[in-house]
Amino acid sequence: MSALIEEGRAKVNLSLRVVGRRADGYHDLESVVAFADCADRLTLEPGGELKLTTTGPLAEACGETSDNLVLKAARLLAEAVPGLKLGAFALDKVLPVAAGIGGGSADAAAALRLLARLNDLSLDDPRVQKVALATGADVPVCLISRACDMTGVGEQLLPLALPSMPCVMVNPRVPVATKDVFQALGLRNGELLVGVTDVIRAPAWPGEGASISDWVEVLETVANDLEAPALRIEPVIGEVLEALRTSASVKLARMSGSGATCFAIYGAPAEAHAAAEKMRRDHHGWWVHAGTLS
Repeated sequence: MSALIEEGRAKVNLSLRVVGRRADGYHDLESVVAFADCADRLTLEPGGELKLTTTGPLAEACGETSDNLVLKAARLLAEAVPGLKLGAFALDKVLPVAAGIGGGSADAAAALRLLARLNDLSLDDPRVQKVALATGADVPVCLISRACDMTGVGEQLLPLALPSMPCVMVNPRVPVATKDVFQALGLRNGELLVGVTDVIRAPAWPGEGASISDWVEVLETVANDLEAPALRIEPVIGEVLEALRTSASVKLARMSGSGATCFAIYGAPAEAHAAAEKMRRDHHGWWVHAGTLS
């Protein structure tokens, strides 16, 4: 059988509310998640033993191969599905690591899609779904790789009709560990940040046919609750946000996930590309991508 190929698209949290911390230590969230047109590329050569090789401009940032989420997802699925056919994975890594855009989760999700194709499994198969969540909280949404309202610990997904949004994504090449940001948030087990009244007043997301301006108007009423603790850990995030928020024609700018990647939304692709070019000129060491979210 010839090699199978999937993309692991970058995930962007347009909003992120931390509802609270459960008694088991996990955090309940509500997040509008979109996906960008930049992605890692994962190839699977069927047959033989399970292994992973990593190449690409950011391969060295992936750390030890044995800790990679691609292998974790594959091993968990092999435990759940007796006789699962495996093979050799090759990852072309272009997305920043520990960056708040779910690069590792997107790669793991791509691995599950590849193994599902190889083994004639549906992505709705309960075993695939269970393995996705066990691999990481962002893996279920990355598995379907489409705009969603994500709630719970990442397992509850409501698809959204998001328009194509011109955007700029910027990472200052500083890794930020998600666990450190949640620790800085400082919630105790069982503590809530969002009360019943807040839930009742939660915004209704725009429906089919809504414009970019419609979405920006609603998104401005919510925020990313992890932005403040992430800023305390890595103040350079503030510099990225300032650069994006003062760019010409920007409609909305904020941090994605637990950082340090930030994004800005524009009304037209030309505006996004112009902002990205200025960002590259002014900040040579930063990772900058101009494209679309959808």
